[in-house]
Amino acid sequence: MVVLMVILAIVSLVLIASILLQSGNSAGLSGSIAGGAEQLFGKKKSKGYEAILSRIATIAAVAYIVLSLVIVSLEV
Repeated sequence: MVVLMVILAIVSLVLIASILLQSGNSAGLSGSIAGGAEQLFGKKKSKGYEAILSRIATIAAVAYIVLSLVIVSLEV
């Protein structure tokens, strides 16, 4: 149980770091309103460190959710 909690702490730090290292797409509230459709359907950066950070963040988020559910199910 302690091992899973330590792994969860490490995964959460990786998730936080990978999200904070990503660059923002737009500035301010006006950019989020105007650029929402472009963010969903527009150009995506598929190369470079942005793609690597995005993939790391996705994997860390899934691992965080799975580990959290496993820890909660073992507590019951």
